[in-house]
Amino acid sequence: MARELRAKLAVRVRAMASPPGLAVVLVGEDPASQVYVRNKTRACEEAGIVSIEHRPSASISQSELLALIDSLNRDSRVHGILVQLPLPRHIASETVLRAIAPHKDVDGFHPENFGLLASGHPRFVPCTPAGIMRLLDHAGVALEGKHAVVVGRSNIVGKPVALLLLERHATVTICHSRTSDLPGMIGQADVLIAAVGRPRLITGSMVKPGAAVIDVGINRILSGPDAGKLCGDVDFQDLLGKAGCITPVPGGVGPMTIAMLLENTARAAELGTG
Repeated sequence: MARELRAKLAVRVRAMASPPGLAVVLVGEDPASQVYVRNKTRACEEAGIVSIEHRPSASISQSELLALIDSLNRDSRVHGILVQLPLPRHIASETVLRAIAPHKDVDGFHPENFGLLASGHPRFVPCTPAGIMRLLDHAGVALEGKHAVVVGRSNIVGKPVALLLLERHATVTICHSRTSDLPGMIGQADVLIAAVGRPRLITGSMVKPGAAVIDVGINRILSGPDAGKLCGDVDFQDLLGKAGCITPVPGGVGPMTIAMLLENTARAAELGTG
């Protein structure tokens, strides 16, 4: 799906007077972030989008980073700005994300864009939730009248995907670390979105047979025979044959997140945000 989307985007981009520009800011040398940015850069090349990378050291001050964001806001070559998280501890992530001009916020994290999403008139839909909805549609999952359970309440995935599911007339329950009967709630789900960041938290015994399961979690196993490997919030093997459809980790939601980022960047260029 992600390949097909990039191919369609490449056609769309070629029709533009000039290619869209995506500025990616990677602070420090976090290995996972470096891999993710590298994948984004490759995807940009494939879709014909110009990737403009900034890699300040982890010692950059918050004021210096905000000055960089300000310069990108004013740069006509830049249609979208992405600041890779996590940021070093001495930098307030919320302050930095709010500094991105809303019309260049292709991640969809700015409060203005979140408000537009909540009101049903999104400018940019956050990339992972947008990818989740495309996956559900591709699998032919009916949403209207169904019970969707979202495990996780972050502003990046949990809350926005709940809003998107509500727009599609699903009945939505958001669960989190203080939900008193998490297995009981999960067992009611026709559609389950797992986005909590706890490895293999959800097992086959918790899930209703035939449920559609989207695993957003990406966790590195620290010990045992699988040490060093990546896994999701769902025990994938345990759910095979029980779930109606399920995404793997890695290779499921991740590629769709990047494809949606590129789509938002193309949309920003079409809206004239440079």
